[in-house]
Amino acid sequence: MQDLLGLLRNNSYPGRGIVVGRGRVYYFIMGRSVNSRNRVFVRTEDGIRTQAYDPKLLADPSLIIYHPVRAMGDDLVVTNGDQTDTIVEKGDFRLGCMAREYEPDAPNFTPRISAIVRPDGSFEMSILKHVGGQGAPDRCLREFFAYEGADEGCGYFISTYQGDGDPLPTFAGEPVPVTLPEDPAQVWEALDAGNKVSLYANMDGTVAGEVRLFNKNLGD
Repeated sequence: MQDLLGLLRNNSYPGRGIVVGRGRVYYFIMGRSVNSRNRVFVRTEDGIRTQAYDPKLLADPSLIIYHPVRAMGDDLVVTNGDQTDTIVEKGDFRLGCMAREYEPDAPNFTPRISAIVRPDGSFEMSILKHVGGQGAPDRCLREFFAYEGADEGCGYFISTYQGDGDPLPTFAGEPVPVTLPEDPAQVWEALDAGNKVSLYANMDGTVAGEVRLFNKNLGD
């Protein structure tokens, strides 16, 4: 098991990340471009959405403005893109993920990462990634990981990228077992100061859980 804070401190650009553990959910976004960094998390009736901090600087909203977190009945859906809406509209986590694929941002082909957390503490995580290239046809590999729960103080971490690069290297392998800090301010502090944008922290991992938001553009 890895230390989540150490993992984040040693990776300047994991991109977007989801951590699910016992009674805790974290979701963060990072950015390298002006367009990606020009965002904040704001609350909605059933979760949160991204919003342009300065509307005049918004160049292309297609892959950066979305609902990262929404309720689906008593389940909490967390994703890195507009597949949140697809999952909620279909009313089924796997059907929603099967209807989508990686983002159309070649050459990065950013994967779509998603999670659903249920009231009994069980959860699933998914990553939709690009495979192919070099003469082979482009295809989508859809991976699912189902957990009956997590131990106290432990969680599972998945991100879009393994680190910085050009093109950005896609996350590989299973979600990483990590120690789970209770204070979300520690997670926010561990993210790279130059690239971090926003952090969502659900303090008990449920639809009705206490939520804390951190936004760099608002001075956090």
